[in-house]
Amino acid sequence: MAKGFRAPKMPRSMGGGMMNQLQRLQEQIEQAQASLADETVTYSAGGGAIKIVMTGHQHCRSVTIDPDLLKDVAAGGDAEMLQDLVLTAINGALDASRKLAEERLGPLAGGLPF
Repeated sequence: MAKGFRAPKMPRSMGGGMMNQLQRLQEQIEQAQASLADETVTYSAGGGAIKIVMTGHQHCRSVTIDPDLLKDVAAGGDAEMLQDLVLTAINGALDASRKLAEERLGPLAGGLPF
């Protein structure tokens, strides 16, 4: 800072109120982020033959593959079809997880004072 420069003083009520508001907003965001770890979305592909369960933090909790589909592939079925179904289900679950996070955090981010 240049010598002799003095930043203008803000009234205490103005600066303190905004800081309290930002602190509350930060706490709400942290709570929403923590709850996303427990919330899940489920996405299925192939008429329910493949099911993916994913958290709001985009961690995969489970992958379920219909045993009949596995039998078909093992009996000389189309392995590429199985791969495509798994890929489709994973990408769909990721999209659903992102949407969940946006729904939970979006309203909080809209409250930021700019």
